Amino acid sequence: MDQTKAKLIIRQATVADAPAIARLSVKVYGKADAFTRAEIRGQVINFPEGQFIAEYEGAVVGHCATMIVTADLAFKPHTWEEISAGGYGRPPAEDGDVLYGFEVCVDPDYRRLRIGQRLYRKRKELCQYFELKGIAFAGRMPGYYRRKRTYPNAADYLQAVKDKKIRDQVVNFQMNQGYEPHGILRDYLPNDKESGGNAVLMYWTNPLAPRDTGKAIPGLKERVPSNVRVATVQFMMRKIETIDQFEEQVEYWIDVAADYESDFVVFPELFTLELLSIEEEKLEPAKAIEHIATYTDRFVDFMQNMAVSYNINIIGGSHPTRVKLEGGKSEIRNIAYTFLRDGSTHETQKLHPTPSERRWWNIKGGYGANVIPTDCGPIGVMICYDSEFPELARHLVNQGALLLFVPFCTDERRAFLRVHYCCQARAVENQCYVVTSGVVGNLPNVENMDVHYAESGILTPSDFPFSRDGVAADAAPNTETIAIADLSLDALLTARQSGAVQNLKDRRFDLYRVEWTQAQG
Repeated sequence: MDQTKAKLIIRQATVADAPAIARLSVKVYGKADAFTRAEIRGQVINFPEGQFIAEYEGAVVGHCATMIVTADLAFKPHTWEEISAGGYGRPPAEDGDVLYGFEVCVDPDYRRLRIGQRLYRKRKELCQYFELKGIAFAGRMPGYYRRKRTYPNAADYLQAVKDKKIRDQVVNFQMNQGYEPHGILRDYLPNDKESGGNAVLMYWTNPLAPRDTGKAIPGLKERVPSNVRVATVQFMMRKIETIDQFEEQVEYWIDVAADYESDFVVFPELFTLELLSIEEEKLEPAKAIEHIATYTDRFVDFMQNMAVSYNINIIGGSHPTRVKLEGGKSEIRNIAYTFLRDGSTHETQKLHPTPSERRWWNIKGGYGANVIPTDCGPIGVMICYDSEFPELARHLVNQGALLLFVPFCTDERRAFLRVHYCCQARAVENQCYVVTSGVVGNLPNVENMDVHYAESGILTPSDFPFSRDGVAADAAPNTETIAIADLSLDALLTARQSGAVQNLKDRRFDLYRVEWTQAQG
């Protein structure tokens, strides 16, 4: 008999699995309570070893999410929002000694395959691999709603289950898996009406746990380089005769950044509008933006080749692009293309066009804000005006972004300062690096691109390991140049855990969170 492939496998989840896991979550919980793709990306990026899926004949039919926390955090009163960081998960705590599970779900059409049991076993294997003390999670008690009159106190209901006076399908299943109830977590999931908002804190003691400290737990420090070198190009807009001149100008700066062995180089927003100066006649704004969109394919091909040829990750500014919609319609959106040195390309749409972009060029707001995994850690891109909306940066950092790149295009100093001050705030409140890149020079024959002002910079959080003024490097005002800086990811991750202030660690998930609507189009 010929060999056949396994039908059911349990494997580590990847970022590419996020859409399938999200669809499973919607099927199990409904759209209102399901995980979003962004939350799943955050889970995988924060702790890839701890995220598993069950795959049956190529379809994702089960999902398990875990993280490594301290025993103090696991056993103190908490809600699901607090412990799971709003569903995005947490990087492994440096002194973590407990594996905490905050999600197990199984496709209802495949529940006879003991997928839940397999995922629980995988958790135990992971706990023993990292030599942790045990596994904790908050389990549901769905039988409580039928017996609430008899047991007004949820703790009394749990005790009756333990004493085998009554049966709860979920609690009994978890106890049969070797987990011991450690009390009630009140208001753990307020919308879980069957459990009365309560959850049972379950714990499994690892019989193989060493008495002393276990093996090193791979946090982000073990997955990203200690330092990355970034370069920001302050690009001069000038009259050109051919597209070859534009490409020569761009390649020059990529070559400079690569010569300095930079890991990233970033170009400004709308710097491709220099191509409009090739035209002999001044085009009306609407016609001009339509014309520039025709360069999209060549621009993308050129920049892809540059990233691979010069072995550098390129945040390619932004370029007006015609996007096809349902029903045969289309519209112009401002899109930042990120070209990685492995040859892949990622798109980030500008969500908030400025009033002048809408009025002059009829540019529409885009959708989505996804973190981009790179060989130097996860990054995010915000295009100019988007940096002035703090929810966007927080959403990217929730997914794991360590660096945020902000291509911008501003006409005078006040406009530049709006972007600059907001980017500095994003660096402080999210404990991340923010790299800005703006255009200078002028294009007299291009409507709405007459004059420009920029002071591009590489911004840091404001704490002892970083630059005194929160600026690692900056460019002289209105000068064509490049600024380069080495950024310590080790210092960044340490500051998040033990800095003078710990903005990310100290967020009040019991009071607020960022809700993100699924991307459209």
